[in-house]
Amino acid sequence: MESRASPVGVQGAIFCFGVMNVEKENVIIELVGVTNRYNDTVAVDNFNFYVKKGEFVSFLGPSGCGKTTTLRMIAGFEHPTEGKILLNGKDIADLPPYERPVNTVFQKYALFPHLDVYDNVAFGLKLKRIPYETTDRDGNKVTKYRKLTKKEISKKVTEALKIVDLEEFEWRDITTLSGGQQQRIAIARAIVNEPQILLLDEPLGALDLKMRKEMQIELKEMHRKLGITFIYVTHDQEEALTMSDTIVVMKDGQIQQIGTPEDIYNEPKNAFVADFIGESNLYEGTYMGNRKVRFLNHIFDCVDDFPANEKVNVVVRPEDVKFAEVGKGMIDGVLTEKVFKGIHYEYTMMVGRNEVTIQSTRSMETGVPVSVNIAPDLIHIMKKTIVSNVYDDAYIDNDNRVIIAGGAFDCDVTQLVPGSSLDEEGYVIAPDGKKYDFKDADVLVDVSLSDIEIIDNEEDGVVCGKIVSMIYLGNHYQVLIRTEDDEDFVADTEYTWNEFDRVSVRIPAEKIRMTLRGEVSKYVKD
Repeated sequence: MESRASPVGVQGAIFCFGVMNVEKENVIIELVGVTNRYNDTVAVDNFNFYVKKGEFVSFLGPSGCGKTTTLRMIAGFEHPTEGKILLNGKDIADLPPYERPVNTVFQKYALFPHLDVYDNVAFGLKLKRIPYETTDRDGNKVTKYRKLTKKEISKKVTEALKIVDLEEFEWRDITTLSGGQQQRIAIARAIVNEPQILLLDEPLGALDLKMRKEMQIELKEMHRKLGITFIYVTHDQEEALTMSDTIVVMKDGQIQQIGTPEDIYNEPKNAFVADFIGESNLYEGTYMGNRKVRFLNHIFDCVDDFPANEKVNVVVRPEDVKFAEVGKGMIDGVLTEKVFKGIHYEYTMMVGRNEVTIQSTRSMETGVPVSVNIAPDLIHIMKKTIVSNVYDDAYIDNDNRVIIAGGAFDCDVTQLVPGSSLDEEGYVIAPDGKKYDFKDADVLVDVSLSDIEIIDNEEDGVVCGKIVSMIYLGNHYQVLIRTEDDEDFVADTEYTWNEFDRVSVRIPAEKIRMTLRGEVSKYVKD
């Protein structure tokens, strides 16, 4: 499949992209420069994308990324603030929902409990008017509209129920059906009107795990039978990988990557995609040149090519880390955790302060030294273009400070529990009275480039480093400070500095944004 958008950006960044000039054949729906704002909040930002006829496309991303808003704009329930929505080349942004050849299946099925299965599926058909040509008194051909006959409605309902394998359920009461059966009735009601595009907004979210897996296969088979375009919204990566021809990964209202399930999994474009799709080991590294990359304190052979000495992000999937004879592998470490996952064991290996997740069918003891190998073609390297400072190995210390790059920064730990406060002992008190102790809690820290303060006196800052690059960007300089441990701080400043200057950095406590890694329930104080 040809590329449809060109994402740029990597670890810790907010991404932008540009539409590539590619030949677009059999395109049914296209979004051109679509933006949707709610007051000052941008839900969808400059969305450019197209879908071919008959494709199964999934919008995949975390809650609040804009995927449902995008779906609702295609359906006509939301109006774009900017941009065009083209259906078969015609702008339909101002066309009301009932005039679009599009039907939607919602997570909440919206079935009528007072109607049986047949009448639920037939509901839209009974309201539908179809055009026909006739001749008026003067002999002129005119177009009029009529209702469908009972025979026509019955035929369409029967065909729709057959597609969803419920053809014997016409007279069943809706309340007697299982969740999976109700979901299929909702789909039948959507397809009975023969839409060109079927929109599905997390339709499997209310089902249990086993039923979801079964419905994934059934939806894929329905798509094959119908031959129409499916656009599916989900936050479940497994659903997207299982069913889709094409996946659109979204974050903060922007496209991060577009590709086949295989492309998305094996060749993620940035750290967010690598982390969101499947399990992954994600590291910062340095490309050494001659197809060699340094991470985990080791220089690995690789197949990607980057400029020498460029800082990069490195992704290694857990199943691609292979155990070797102790002392004869590429890297050595100690197994600290072992979890049986049914078809494999999942291990955590510590290499210094770095964690390596390993999936293997071999049963190994924990607490023992091990060695592992990683093949060159299983090391995926991504360009690192930072527009925000993100630290995924930060943690809270005993004094409620956050440790970043070895430095203890004052911060507001109450942001980890909305509406909370600190008591005299330093515990976080939630609105419901629960007490939390976040000592040693792992957090994801995000700091804007403009919130990093550079100080020429090393004693007055929190972390010291050396300025390794400075780029003028028209109205400010972007300065990269690197510590002795190869941790980077990127700062936007109006002041000029000299490369290789020794400086220190500090960050105001209110500018440090933190997200707890893991469940907050782990830190409840008894």
